[in-house]
Amino acid sequence: EQPIFSTQAHVFQIDPNTKKNWVPTSKHAVTVSYFYDSTRNVYRIISLDGSKAIINSTITPNMTFTKTSQKFGQWADSRANTVYGLGFSSEHHLSKFAEKFQEFKEAARIAKEKSHEKMELTSTPSQESAGGDIQSPLTPESINGTDDERAMPEVTQNSEPRAEPTQNALPFTHSSTISKHWEAELATLKGNNAKLTAALLESTANVKQWKQQLAAYQEEAERLHKRVS
Repeated sequence: EQPIFSTQAHVFQIDPNTKKNWVPTSKHAVTVSYFYDSTRNVYRIISLDGSKAIINSTITPNMTFTKTSQKFGQWADSRANTVYGLGFSSEHHLSKFAEKFQEFKEAARIAKEKSHEKMELTSTPSQESAGGDIQSPLTPESINGTDDERAMPEVTQNSEPRAEPTQNALPFTHSSTISKHWEAELATLKGNNAKLTAALLESTANVKQWKQQLAAYQEEAERLHKRVS
């Protein structure tokens, strides 16, 4: 497996906790390459920082590479449950990488269609089977790229051009993440409601106490007034 296109870029990933901020995964610009896996008939984006793989993303037809500034672009990978970001040294390098992304995305789409056609053909009854047995369909593992092709959210960005990723990077939408987010919001609202209720009860008690003290002061003032007069 040899790289079919390589470039240099600073690599980032979306913060797994906030899903908003970018976290750099390389201290300096590293090589980012497109690979073609002929055994599985898939295209991948791979980047190594030393011996550590900081990007290993399989391109699927549903992926979208979005330019968020003149030198920065990003794409979402549902299998890795993250969003990758790349900071380039020039707009030319960003555009070239985006062109290759679109080219290999289209190739992945064609490969997927061919694999489906192959699956349909092998799923039809065998004309040569003596007993008329139906050949078993291909397993998900044997279908080229099928195991990797899951729907992914398209990432859009309407921010002004910047050379570096912004702290307002798009969140990576994921059903489980959204569910956890709303559960946390609900828990926060319940906690705030309990605090407000306690504060209201305390305020009511304080008002009663202040009224009692005021009444006592008024009575004391009247007694003093009578003594003086």
